Formats: sequence, structure tokens, C-alpha cells
Amino acid sequence: MTGPLVLETLGLTKSFPGVHALRNVDFRLYAGEVHTLMGQNGAGKSTLINVLTGVHSHDAGEIRVDGRSVRFAAPLEAEAAGIRTLYQEVNLCPNLSVAENIFAGRQPRRRGAIDWKAIHAGAKEALAQLNISLDVTQSLDTYPIAVQQMVAIARAVSVDARVLILDEPTSSLDDSEVSKLFDVLRNLKQSGIAILFVTHFLEQTYAISDRITVMRNGEREGEYLAKDLPVDELVRKMVGDVPVAAERTRAAAGQGTAADHSSPRFDMRGLGRRGAVQPIDLTLEPGRIVGLAGLLGSGRTETARLLFGADRADTGTVTVDGKSVKLGSPRHAVKHGIGYCPEDRKKEGIVAALSIRENIVLALQARLGWWRPLGRAKEKRIAEHYMKALGIRARDIEQPIELLSGGNQQKVVLARWLAIDPKMLILDEPTRGIDVAAKFEIMERVMQLCAKGLGILLISSEISEVLRVSDRIAVLRDRRKVAELSGDALDEHAVYRLIAGGEA
Repeated sequence: MTGPLVLETLGLTKSFPGVHALRNVDFRLYAGEVHTLMGQNGAGKSTLINVLTGVHSHDAGEIRVDGRSVRFAAPLEAEAAGIRTLYQEVNLCPNLSVAENIFAGRQPRRRGAIDWKAIHAGAKEALAQLNISLDVTQSLDTYPIAVQQMVAIARAVSVDARVLILDEPTSSLDDSEVSKLFDVLRNLKQSGIAILFVTHFLEQTYAISDRITVMRNGEREGEYLAKDLPVDELVRKMVGDVPVAAERTRAAAGQGTAADHSSPRFDMRGLGRRGAVQPIDLTLEPGRIVGLAGLLGSGRTETARLLFGADRADTGTVTVDGKSVKLGSPRHAVKHGIGYCPEDRKKEGIVAALSIRENIVLALQARLGWWRPLGRAKEKRIAEHYMKALGIRARDIEQPIELLSGGNQQKVVLARWLAIDPKMLILDEPTRGIDVAAKFEIMERVMQLCAKGLGILLISSEISEVLRVSDRIAVLRDRRKVAELSGDALDEHAVYRLIAGGEA
């Protein structure tokens, strides 16, 4: 049974230039409960947390703590009100001891000097409240991430936190570590602490949650008791309704049939990385599009990064055209004909200060080596060719890429990888944040490339988009592949059922 209402928002609204991040959001958090915040990327979860913790101020609406209206101008003010936040990346000092981290900034003193005896005793006591026993004199970096998370929680509890916000705390933990963390959270709940839990993992949501608030497009879709919200219904509330039948235009147009009996160009067997994605098998033939479907946090992007060498795999093998290859870095991946358009084009895709021409030739020049410059004339020919081929709308190839629309920036990133004449192209959310017309134009270009023999691995949160163009779909849930669908089985209801934990 939950306690009194501790934290509440009424009509909370926050905008950034060109973006309504929160619209009239009502939210309630009670003492002695775990309340999980669910939603896709861009739903408004992070903005809500940032407003609640004083990182951003709200434009309209009201925040109440214990029924009293508050406005936090800085995180320190939120902490003074008993609101503590633990982020995905542990925000502690790894070079300091466990005890020093727990008492950082508030060390007890005796006769003007730091009282180390009191610090060590206090640190042990704080950890004991979580049923954890550690050598508090050891450096924090000698312990695994899961233990570091516990130390961060112990620090929050030791300063009388009344609200504990956990933002994706399990993203780097394995199943046994998640289980230990949940035991700690249940103990904290029993002591009356209100816990706001943010995650993308469905199984974890139902394992720990009392109530669930679903966010979508900056608005609160609804608040539900976890026991009353079936998992398939939760998925639909997060992603919205989709058409009853998705048209697979590639099949309808008769494209890609030449590759039906081709041997695999890329073959992944047991490729995985601890804390990122369970070992996965995946095959991609020339001229085919394989979609990766799943909620954010299901392991889609992690799989793509392993295949591109951006993250190093712990297990498994990769075969390209029948030969075993090592993908220890993006340079190795590019050498073997793999291109990658990342999910966050502004941070990982474009180089904002460079021109369209410089962005397009970047990967090709890197593959050749900087000691073999392309030459300005050749760069110009390449850039102008792809600007015309992909319909990039800009003044000229020398225009800074940061001045282009999102859709045109995405086309430039696509052109960069086409310039290396890849065998395989990984597209991670290629149409996110761009207008409808640009979405269809980009996907039409993708299908044309596929018809010419390019193998494409497509990741998209829009299930209808994945269904529309894919030959096969691998469904991921909670960092593991749970099924692979093709032919008549390519149906959005089957995909949603699998995402929600059902059977194929």
C-alpha cells in the first residue's frame, strides 16, 4: 500500500526552440511506490526528469512537493527538497574510495580534520541499509558497475532522500545484477521512499512497478496500475496505433527477386556483448532489406554498433562473402564494405562546421588514407553527383551542412556511405525527426539502392515503416532476438505480440 502524495505536477509545459517537449503533463508520485515512466525516444521522459530536478525550468504549470508549490532553479535546490537522481552513467568519482564517494562534499570533521573513522562507519551503515557489505576503503573503480550503482543509491539514502529518480539504471547490468538492484529498490520502497523508475525494458517494468505512466509526443498518454495494464496494451499506448495492414511496396513492385537464392553476404553467428545485447544470429543477402524491430532499449542500436565495430563484441563471429572477418573498429567495417548511418545524425552523423562536399567525401577519404588526398576536383564531382542523385536541396555543395533541413542532412549522411560503394548499409532510424515527404523520399531511395544489390539492415521505431520495406524482420526484446519473421508472417500484429512478450 502506497503512502501520501510526495511529488506532483499539474499542467507542466516546457518548450525549446521549435520543439514542444512537454504539454500539460500531470504526474503523481507517492511514498512507498515504484512508479515507472515509459515512452519512446522523444516522448518527453528526460525533459520531465530535468524539470523535476531543476536542470530546466518549466514554462507553465506547477510542481508540488508535499502539496507545496515549488520551482527549482538548480539541481541543488531539488536535492535540498529530498529529490535525488541516479543516471544511466554512474555520476561518482571512480578514483575515490567507496566511503569518500558516499560522503563527498559533506565529510564529518573532528578538531578541524576529516574524521575518517566516522566516514568509514557511516558508509558501512548506509550500505547496510541496502543489505550490502563492502570494503568501503577500496577505490570505487575496483568494483563492477552494478556495485557502483548501489554505492550511488547508498549516497542518496544517506542524505535522507525522499524521492529517488533512476534514469535507465539497468542498461549496463546483466540479469543477476538487475535482480540485486530490484531487491534494494523493494527494500527502499518498504522504508517509504518514492521511486521514479525510467526504463525501456518491458520485463523489468512489470517486475518492479506499482504504477506506470506512459508518455508520447511530449504528453501524458495515461497513468495505470501495472497489474491492470497488459503488456501488449502498454506497447500500443507507447507507439500509437498503426494501420491494420502494412503494404510491402518492394514485393508489390517485384523488386529484389533476383537475390532470392543468393548466398549470404553477411552472416553473424552468436555476436554479442555483455550488458549490451545477448548473442544474436543474423544473415543478410545482397539486394535484401532486413529490419530490426523492437522498442528502444531492446538491443537494436547495440547490434548495429557491434556489426560496425563501434563497440567490440565479446562473443561470436562475422562472415563476409564466405570469409571470416574481424570487426574490431569502424575502420575494419568500412574496409569490408559496411556503412553506418547512426541514430543521432547531429551528434554522430554530420560534422556541422563542414560543408556538404566535405561531409560527403569524409568516409571515402578516411578509407583511402589522409596521405592519399582525393583532390578538390574529384571531391566536387562526387559531391555534385550525389547531391543530384539523392535530391539534396541546398544552395551548392559548399553550403555548411548545419544550415540544411533534417531530411537533407540525412541524405548527405547517406551519400557519404554510398560514396564508398558499400556492400551493406546499416540505417539506424533513418527517417527520425524529418517531415513526412522527406521520409517517403528517403525510403524510396533506399529501396532503389537495394534493388541494385545493396544489402540493408534497417532499424526504425515505426513498425509500419519496417514492415513496408523489409524482406525479413528480426524482433528484439530486452537485448535478445526473440524471433525472425518473413513471407506471410510479416504482420504488424505478430510483431507487436512478440515485442510484448508473446509467441511467434
